[in-house]
Amino acid sequence: MMPRIDIASQDYFRDPAAEIARLRAVGPVVRIRFPIVGSVWITTTQELASRVLKDSENFTLRKDGAVAGLRWWMPGVIRAVADNMLTMDEPDHSRLRDIVDEAFRRRAVLDMEPHILAIAQELADQLFSEGSPADLVERYSRRLPLAVICELLGLPQEDRPRFMAWMAGFTRLTSAIGFLGLIPAMVGMRRYLGARIEIARTHGGEGLIAELVRVEKEGGRISAREMVAMVFLLLGAGSETTTHLISGSVHELTKNPALRDWLKDDWSRLNLAIEEFLRFISPVQFTKPRFVRQDMDLDGVRVRKGEKVMAMLAAANMDPDANEQPERLDLERQPNRHLAFGTGIHFCLGHQLARIEGKCALRALFERWPNLELGVPESQVRWRERPGLRAIASLPVVAGKR
Repeated sequence: MMPRIDIASQDYFRDPAAEIARLRAVGPVVRIRFPIVGSVWITTTQELASRVLKDSENFTLRKDGAVAGLRWWMPGVIRAVADNMLTMDEPDHSRLRDIVDEAFRRRAVLDMEPHILAIAQELADQLFSEGSPADLVERYSRRLPLAVICELLGLPQEDRPRFMAWMAGFTRLTSAIGFLGLIPAMVGMRRYLGARIEIARTHGGEGLIAELVRVEKEGGRISAREMVAMVFLLLGAGSETTTHLISGSVHELTKNPALRDWLKDDWSRLNLAIEEFLRFISPVQFTKPRFVRQDMDLDGVRVRKGEKVMAMLAAANMDPDANEQPERLDLERQPNRHLAFGTGIHFCLGHQLARIEGKCALRALFERWPNLELGVPESQVRWRERPGLRAIASLPVVAGKR
């Protein structure tokens, strides 16, 4: 019998720990109905999530070439952009991962922190330029990672408003109808990125797209379709999830002014704080589904060949066996055992960039607006009803009293 849980409801997003505890009480692996994906087994412990993500012998992202998370009715453009390293097993995953790893190494992400802080400071200065209250999601937390990834990729600054509209649309995906409504934007985005890659092939340039093309010319094995899917992935994964890490962190600090002030007293505390925000907020709630390769026993539950399993990262991060009192936001938590970036061969490529952007965003914002407050009652804060992504829809803020 499937437990009744709505993983895209306001009640769930407002207090995931309570629903996750109820799921875990059922068992370490539980069958639910996941929107779009359908019937799927989900993990409720950190140990089991790690095991599934590292076990390529028993779990695969593809079956007969078909990606586990795709459905028959999805149009070709969605299938094309889904043909990326996140949906690939070995050896194709490592083939593509090595190419993008090499491109990232050439860009020296860790050296970008002062520049990212400067971008965040400029955005913080402009937060209330169009009035107060300001929507922190659209005015700040979306703009910072998008500005950084566009610059990192080498995309023109004048094109960023277009990407903001595209990324906002992807966050609203909640149903088959939502998918179909995005087709024109996805087609346009795919064509645009293909054109930018061709420009880099012909004229060279700066940024990750040009670096990927250089690696390709030096013998890196990547098809034209895979190149577009790779850039599509970097643009989306490099902006959307960090957007919700930043807005979720600000939301928690405006709810807890004592924590906000503790953080402002010593910005060296940001390293610990960001790890806790990653764990506690868990912007990415689930990994991509995997097919079970063969009938097997999974922590006492019989799962069948061809069924689907998803590692629930949010549950892993709220597992009391991994972190004491996981339902409590503790910015001094040490050690902090979280799986916010996954684990195994698909461990998030952009983990360093996400951490840097999160730290820079909080420091720039609260140095400029030290008494920032919610501009609406807490009960009015809403999350997007997007399964698998914990994303605040809008976060009105005001400068607060000085």
